[in-house]
Amino acid sequence: MTPEELRQRQAPIKARYRDEPAAARQTFRAEALLHPEKPSCRIETRFAAFDAGLHPAAGGEGGEACSGDMLLEALAACAGVTLNVVATATGVRLRTARVIVEGESDFRGTLGLACDVPVGLTALRLRFEVDSDASDEQLATLLKLTERYCVIAQTLREPPPLEVRLQRLAPLQPLAPRTGA
Repeated sequence: MTPEELRQRQAPIKARYRDEPAAARQTFRAEALLHPEKPSCRIETRFAAFDAGLHPAAGGEGGEACSGDMLLEALAACAGVTLNVVATATGVRLRTARVIVEGESDFRGTLGLACDVPVGLTALRLRFEVDSDASDEQLATLLKLTERYCVIAQTLREPPPLEVRLQRLAPLQPLAPRTGA
């Protein structure tokens, strides 16, 4: 995609959001249906359906997706798309680019073995490997803008409030798998 094609694609969207700010507000949604017979759940998205389960370091068998990996994959995907869009918009040609995301976790926290050990990822590293003729200054700007506009990176950097609640279902009202999109 050329910078002009990107501008043409985004121009009507940006114009609408300028005129109707409420139209820019979107709600994302994900669902998981628990498997009662094992410590896993079924995730169904618009693009794929898969089982998510425990990481092997927490007792999982390793044959299911792990939510920690999915978080890193979400960051890698968002950062990769953002890098690509920013490179296109600024005219920086990337011959090849790769996004590497690493996260660290001490599973003693997850397993309740040490109260002083946090539950979850305690360090994240996001790295871009690029092959480009762009100047160091252009690449520094590319990195700065990518970090600024990467939705997942910004969400991790400045997390929003998280509301958690439990809703009791009426007896004998089983959950049915989702159908359709």
